[in-house]
Amino acid sequence: MTPQPDYHAMLQIALAEARQGLAEGGIPIGAALFDSDGNLLGSGHNRRVQEDDPSVHGETDAFRKAGRQRGYRDKIMVTTLAPCWYCSGLVRQFKIGTVVVGESVNFAGGVDWLRENGVNVIDLHSPECIQLLADYIAAHPEIWNEDIGEV
Repeated sequence: MTPQPDYHAMLQIALAEARQGLAEGGIPIGAALFDSDGNLLGSGHNRRVQEDDPSVHGETDAFRKAGRQRGYRDKIMVTTLAPCWYCSGLVRQFKIGTVVVGESVNFAGGVDWLRENGVNVIDLHSPECIQLLADYIAAHPEIWNEDIGEV
């Protein structure tokens, strides 16, 4: 039997990306795509503010940086925040099998929908992820609301 990857260690890569995004003046959401053995394929962070591009979310950035894969059912998307509907659609479109979520307290996104459609969603309820985004939302509510389409 193959051992389960260390989801908490994988989350640390996404958290490093989130912190980098924050240091760049952006929204602190990071993500990483791994294979089933836990090997990193690509990582990225939300770059909406930095690149003035509303489509560069953490998950899409990591997905693009991972490059083409032969299939995605055995891939693991790790993200500091529950994926929004846009990123949930990416997961469903490419049939990514597992999504590891750092937190879903500040934003639940499409977590329930993903589960209802057979995606294995693991919510780590990371206090660090929760606090990082809560602090950002409190300091920049207008940017956060724009990011989730609430303007």
